[in-house]
Amino acid sequence: MTKVHEDSPVLPTQQDEVSAAGSEFLGGPIGRHARLGGHWLGPVRVVALIAIGMFALGMVQKLPCYDWAWFRGAASQYTHACYSDIPHLYAVRGFADNLTPYFDRLPGDMEYLEYPVLTGLFMEIASWLTPGSGSMQHREQMYWMVNAGMLMACAAVIAVCVARTHRRRPWDALLFALAPAFALTATINWDLLAIALTAAGMLMWSRGRTVLFGVLIGLATAAKLYPVLLLGVLFVLCWRAGKWRAFGGAVLGAAGSWLLVNLPVMAGAWEGWTKFYTFSQERPIDFGSVWLLISQRSGNPLDGANTYATGLTLLLCGAIGLLTLTAPRRPRFAQLAFLVVAAFILANKVYSPQYVLWLIPLAALARPRWRDFLIWQATEVAYFFGIWFYLAYTSSGDKHQGLPTEGYQLAIAAHLLGTLYLCAVIVRDILMPERDLVRRDGADDPSGGVLDGAEDVFVLSDAARAPQYATPSEDRRVDWGTSAKD
Repeated sequence: MTKVHEDSPVLPTQQDEVSAAGSEFLGGPIGRHARLGGHWLGPVRVVALIAIGMFALGMVQKLPCYDWAWFRGAASQYTHACYSDIPHLYAVRGFADNLTPYFDRLPGDMEYLEYPVLTGLFMEIASWLTPGSGSMQHREQMYWMVNAGMLMACAAVIAVCVARTHRRRPWDALLFALAPAFALTATINWDLLAIALTAAGMLMWSRGRTVLFGVLIGLATAAKLYPVLLLGVLFVLCWRAGKWRAFGGAVLGAAGSWLLVNLPVMAGAWEGWTKFYTFSQERPIDFGSVWLLISQRSGNPLDGANTYATGLTLLLCGAIGLLTLTAPRRPRFAQLAFLVVAAFILANKVYSPQYVLWLIPLAALARPRWRDFLIWQATEVAYFFGIWFYLAYTSSGDKHQGLPTEGYQLAIAAHLLGTLYLCAVIVRDILMPERDLVRRDGADDPSGGVLDGAEDVFVLSDAARAPQYATPSEDRRVDWGTSAKD
């Protein structure tokens, strides 16, 4: 299989019409022979700085809540669309009282912290850095600010890792850095920790560091459950390519790091450790999910939603596995990673607004097309405001200030359909690999590590058995009147 070894970065303005149009206010697309970034300010640093800037804008958007709305009743923080779990959980999860997560029982119904161990450690470290003096309002403000600083570092790590994963496509990471949903949701919860570890793991896999990839994915799974799905992706890809040794190294690394983090808490506070898993199992259908939409429209409480969600997740993952083994060309790692995580979210009992953060870095690697990315982002931004205005409506008493139930249902449908749309165009790229923008210059799988350029040893269709060759293009600039049109 022919592979490209040129070092010059691919320029989005020469491959993507939306990117080129957006560059006009800066003077138009950059020339083919321009020197980029000088000696210091190269693409990776530019992307990281932009991501930090967008994160800071998201902090500014939370300013009304930081100043007063978090502390003056529920409706205000919803009408200003600046809600965050972080300041509220500082007191109600025992951090203000110096309780030890998982070991000390909490007052109230929750009993123990309902987050995975590594996220709990992140929350605890932030509480150590939070000043213990002053009013509770001041302490909650400082706790949010400390967490925001730590999460900003995670955002910078994600930007750098995404920019470096596809060696010749660092500018694709601008999709993450400039994503409006990233800025709006980054400080709602602690998801960026797991996302940063996942992004670092994918970077290591792209460099052939299979065990280190596993270690980072194990740590990410100790912070949030979804990263373990990437091992399932690699199982099917390595099955098709016969790369069982690489897969085994990844699994061993993941199991070892996950156990290293979890075993001390499992041994010393079993009941507290299991809280996350029992809470996830027993949690009823909640905001943003297809199950809530069905329940509200039908009036059926869907008591069996846990079974339905599990069954649908397995069905979708099975379909993705079949797609992997029958596609005419082995799908790229990032493409399948996006599809599997999206399937998990779409089938879940809850689709919280910050869950979009799980998908944004994967979308930048899976399909770096600004048009489709912005369509999807528009639906997620609509949902972001939709959920807060709906909560404002339900929490404002007889005033009913906000979005009624029917409007919220439209917002749910919009962000579900937006995610499905991006899944559909990625599936189309898999079935028609000549339309895959990442492969258009002759690359195979820049994020695939040992899979990049590997021959297939197991497939399930005649189309997949046909020899496939990556042909480097003579000119990376695309004729938008022909091949670049979707």
